[in-house]
Amino acid sequence: MQISSGSSYPLGATVTSTGVNFSVYSKDATSVKLLLFAHHGDAHPSQVFRLTKRRNRTHHYWHIFVSGIGHGQLYGWCVDGDDDAPTQVFDAEKLLIDPYARCVMYDDSYSRAAAQEAGSTTQTAMKSVVIDSSQYDWENDQAPNVPWQNTVVYETHVRGYTQHPSSQVRQRGTYLGLAEKLPYLRDLGVTTLELMPLLQYDTQEVDWINPETGEQLTNFWGYQPIAWFAPHREYCVNQADPFAPINEFRDMVKACHRAGIEVVLDVVFNHTGEAGGDGPILSHKGFANDVYYLQYPDGGYANFSGTGNTINANHPIVMRMILDCLRYWVTEMHVDGFRFDLTSAMTRGQDGAPLPKSPLIEAIEADPILATVKIIAEPWDAAGLYQVGGYFGPRWAEENDKFRAHVRRFVNGEPGMSRYIADSILGSKNVYHHAGDTPFRSINYICAHDGFTLNDLVSYSHKHNLANGEENRDGNNSNHSRNYGAEGPTESAEIESMRLRQITNFLAILFTSQGVPRLLAGDEFRRTQQGNNNAYCQDNEISWVNWQFHESHYALHQYVKQLIALRRRLSQLTHPEFLTTSEVQWHGVKLDHPDWGTKSHTFSYVVDLGGVQRPIQIIANMYEEPLEFALAETSAQWRRIVDTGRELSSIILPDALAPVEASGVTQIAAYSIVLFLG
Repeated sequence: MQISSGSSYPLGATVTSTGVNFSVYSKDATSVKLLLFAHHGDAHPSQVFRLTKRRNRTHHYWHIFVSGIGHGQLYGWCVDGDDDAPTQVFDAEKLLIDPYARCVMYDDSYSRAAAQEAGSTTQTAMKSVVIDSSQYDWENDQAPNVPWQNTVVYETHVRGYTQHPSSQVRQRGTYLGLAEKLPYLRDLGVTTLELMPLLQYDTQEVDWINPETGEQLTNFWGYQPIAWFAPHREYCVNQADPFAPINEFRDMVKACHRAGIEVVLDVVFNHTGEAGGDGPILSHKGFANDVYYLQYPDGGYANFSGTGNTINANHPIVMRMILDCLRYWVTEMHVDGFRFDLTSAMTRGQDGAPLPKSPLIEAIEADPILATVKIIAEPWDAAGLYQVGGYFGPRWAEENDKFRAHVRRFVNGEPGMSRYIADSILGSKNVYHHAGDTPFRSINYICAHDGFTLNDLVSYSHKHNLANGEENRDGNNSNHSRNYGAEGPTESAEIESMRLRQITNFLAILFTSQGVPRLLAGDEFRRTQQGNNNAYCQDNEISWVNWQFHESHYALHQYVKQLIALRRRLSQLTHPEFLTTSEVQWHGVKLDHPDWGTKSHTFSYVVDLGGVQRPIQIIANMYEEPLEFALAETSAQWRRIVDTGRELSSIILPDALAPVEASGVTQIAAYSIVLFLG
């Protein structure tokens, strides 16, 4: 094994025909060592190379070339420096993950607690793995490139989607297990999978105990990343294989693409799993703490993420690493887009203040490698910076929580919401009003991973998070939910009938609104989290999708499938531009008299694009009694093709079977939505 000085670029571990070049950034380091390991559980390295400033440093980059090693080599870094400054936390005994590591290796010996204490972590730390991407055969993989107007997003968790025994997959809770469910997703009509965080994260980050069971809780959701370039190892079938995260993730992506389904990753670039001042030293802290994190002069960590630290995203070094990471996931891992967690935190400058134009946000917008992928913002952070409609750029879609709130409040009976929901269901033009905006900037959703499921939204009036060990303090208190007469499960047929009616109403609005619909996994068959609206730490039946509900609520699943198919068929529901006043007309129970009053529980509107497209009229009655509405005048008769006031099995009818009504007055049942096709 021979060594030479190596080069500063590329960063990370790069395989060549004769060996591996290693390069890391650490501007204030005084001592840097590269450690090689024969096995991930080894307490002692097989080789240690001490780098010198004269031979192995270029500006702030430390680098070395080691011949005779390659794909699969395990390694780590130990870095020391002057930590008299309050913003530095060098520890020469800590084995650090390469920030550019493509893969990490560990087993049950990994200890987050050890990384929080003084002393060596050589045996208990995760090891980085050298990866040669050319070793994988993509077999002419092609991205689906689904246009926004055809997109139906489905949010799910890799492990949670198939871990329950009822999933009936061979490889439960894994990348490959998710791939086994692709025929189901394709049949449902899903075009785009939005996967909750799977960049390598720390499952030991949660300290809480379930007070009801005594169970040690874990970081289940994955919002504590520690290696942005690496797929999470615990979602693999063969976790002992050093290459499994790379290969099995790619196998999943390849299978999705063959099914015509895109893969969008929920990425967390606003914080890491290293937490605040009392958190562990795992990677970034040990290389350049004051570069990677926003800090105050006394060394305290800015906490705009709510997790103890905030990434210094607009620092040139960090911004480049984020862009390198995104490009890697697109070019080497073939993903089709990104949903950015707490995007507003990424718009803060190095002093923590919001930037009018974030260099990172603009760079993502303009990057040519990212030009073909979907980019979605969660446009707020945990410190109150709320930027829905704040204009990240015309390529950025946004999670539109205004849509969520307006629809929840309207369907669950709050009066006076008609004027607000009117804008939301037409693509939220009042929110997205900048030049170049379209309805597809709005990601419309009723439920997401953080909050109630759709079943729980109509079954619980308040959250039930005691199992999280935080005395029910965590989770959102403003859910705009109702239980319709009983808190949680009930044997009352009347209450259950009302809950099901409201579920069909929520779904009808979601899939007939302009914009991009996103469905939470399992909402198509009434998955429940038992009233827990913040199940981040529940790696159990609270979070796992129970597929027995698919059997017991199969008719609801079929209804969702039909809604998606109807959306695909009626281009009036997916118009590429905001509808004009000549294309959409608003009414109330009487024509040309929309009810925007404070007591209103209804809306009625007509979309008529002319030409070969038939007009549609959608009427909603969330009042407690049936109401008579005027149908707009048309040269053709109206056909009632969607009516949530009917039995579930016949809510959606094909044109040939739909009841025919002439222009005039029609009755709409209480708590019902009807779509008429001209």
